Amino acid sequence: MNTPRTICLSPDDNVVIAIDLVNQGTEVAGLTARERILRGHKMAVEPIREGEPIRKFGQIIGFAKNHIAPGEWVHEHNVGLHDFERDYAFCADAKDDHLLPPELRATFQGYRRASGKTGTRNYIGILTSVNCSASVARFAAAEVERSGILRDYPGIDGIVAIVHGTGCGHAAYGEGFEILRRTQWGYASHPNFAGVIMVGLGCEVFQIGRMKKEYGLTETDTFRTLTIQETGGTRKTVQAIADAVKAMLPIVAKAQRETRPASELVLALQCGGSDGYSGLTANPALGVASDLLVRHGGTSILSETPEIYGAEHLLTRRAATREVGEKLVSRIRWWEAYTERNGGEMNNNPSPGNKAGGLTTILEKSLGASAKGGRSTLQAVYEYAEQVKDHGFVYMDTPGYDPVAATGQVAGGANLIAFTTGRGSAFGCKPAPSLKLATNSDIYRRMIDDMDINCGDILDGVSLEEKGQEIFDVLLKVASGEHTMSEDLGYGDLEFVPWQVGAVM
Repeated sequence: MNTPRTICLSPDDNVVIAIDLVNQGTEVAGLTARERILRGHKMAVEPIREGEPIRKFGQIIGFAKNHIAPGEWVHEHNVGLHDFERDYAFCADAKDDHLLPPELRATFQGYRRASGKTGTRNYIGILTSVNCSASVARFAAAEVERSGILRDYPGIDGIVAIVHGTGCGHAAYGEGFEILRRTQWGYASHPNFAGVIMVGLGCEVFQIGRMKKEYGLTETDTFRTLTIQETGGTRKTVQAIADAVKAMLPIVAKAQRETRPASELVLALQCGGSDGYSGLTANPALGVASDLLVRHGGTSILSETPEIYGAEHLLTRRAATREVGEKLVSRIRWWEAYTERNGGEMNNNPSPGNKAGGLTTILEKSLGASAKGGRSTLQAVYEYAEQVKDHGFVYMDTPGYDPVAATGQVAGGANLIAFTTGRGSAFGCKPAPSLKLATNSDIYRRMIDDMDINCGDILDGVSLEEKGQEIFDVLLKVASGEHTMSEDLGYGDLEFVPWQVGAVM
């Protein structure tokens, strides 16, 4: 029988991670396992006294609740968490990202828009200002689909109804309203939409006319707005939207892919259903791909603030300026206050699935999640759904909940998403294609129809550099029109979930 494999990630670590199942009494890592250690879980390799830190990745992930002997399973039953000082060391590790000269940079086939941005898809979007117009938007999209007219326009990726659950019952000003406004504008102006119709009820708090005025928008052949109340009810509005879409089709179909530099790609970095392998395989491999994109002049966006909590000091060290680092810390402080006033705490984040997969505390999860950001210098920190204007590696403050986080990133301009998962995730986020990266070979095989790339072979000897290059190459193909698994399955119509902050009245 083969000896189960384990891995130690740093000489400072006092635990190893089980790559294979380790049964009680098995000799592994020079020790005898005192109990069964599941795949992706941790085993102590030295005595850890009560109160002493547990170290993984060379960092503190928690503290021993009681004495832990070598060979014991290390998890939430014997690991606790409390505050401790971190050295933010602003800008200490900031460096030149060594961008490639333009003639050596990668290219892809994209849609150059009049705005100057480049799309990776060619959709028509039916956006909604309020939940009250959600059904009408979906009825209209279905009406166009039923008509069969899209068969005459193979260069159009489809009609997407972007619906949500808010837009009224909240204040018409303040933080929550600003978040919704930025999100709506980000989708309305997204380069993956060649045409947009925005529909409202008419009396909602989020007024379409106000947004048009604030952003200087005017009606065009590819941007139309209407409300159910002004149009005369449901049937008339459905027909008006369908007619507007059909009028746009020949205009949108004129868009052709052309060779564009990879510097015009904006990649959203996402993870969901993380496990004990996430920080070993898919996340650091995606980090390599992110660094490659940065070297080619592109942009990658790390997000999910509750899931970098406890690892933020690794990002502040890479901040381009002290101001950038301090802005990230200020968002951490906002989240601490936000969770406290809502009766929660930041360590509530790891889900039951995360814990079953071997992740014990938010610190451990965050160290793995932050690896998606590679090693490039942190150029900027953005608010939720704020337009990303900097090139390079940037950060956007979002919740950890995947649909909400991805919605903010796409609103900020992401035209691609790379999504790592260990427990298995079913997700898409139109209009941006979403590439799924499995952290382990088992979930890749079990969910083969959902997964695009298997990162589990890193555990069998494939280097992070090789896998990162593979991810980068596939991203270029997807940006050029190759479908992802989630696109073929039809995901992405219902995953528009703007972050709702503030009182619902």
